[in-house]
Amino acid sequence: MRVQLTIALSGLLAMPAYSAEFDLDIEIPQLKVAEYHRPYVAVWVEGADQKAAANLAVWYMSKDTKEGHGTKWLPDLRQWWRKSGRTLKVPVDGVTGPTRPAGKHALNFDSKSPQLAQLAPGDYTLVVEAAREVGGRELLKIPFRWPAQSPQTGKAQGTTELGAIALSIKP
Repeated sequence: MRVQLTIALSGLLAMPAYSAEFDLDIEIPQLKVAEYHRPYVAVWVEGADQKAAANLAVWYMSKDTKEGHGTKWLPDLRQWWRKSGRTLKVPVDGVTGPTRPAGKHALNFDSKSPQLAQLAPGDYTLVVEAAREVGGRELLKIPFRWPAQSPQTGKAQGTTELGAIALSIKP
């Protein structure tokens, strides 16, 4: 009897766990300007109270230059800085990274990712903010529900510092 119970329980433990896929595509447009600098970009999740619930990505100049370290200009990501950045000790493994060139960039997470694992069920907003030296700032938002009961998609279109932003969540 004990052997049968052990075999039955081990079968339950071997079943795949539920995991939602959270896919994000971010486009950084190529700008035709005299002095081009890659933008700093912050991607985070806000709760219904508009407080930061999770940082997904922060792209900044992580090397020292004659002008200093790139963290000096992180406050230029104004909304992210006020809601989360000033309390964050960068670099953060799995969140921070170097700036990205113009083009399309994909971020993929699942419900087990450290950034999303702690999210309580509810309504959230994905926020993408970009700021560029000798350039402008832009902030885009896409609402979503977590955890996903059915597939969800959302899109936002930037006009200057960001291009198309697409969110896809699959249960």
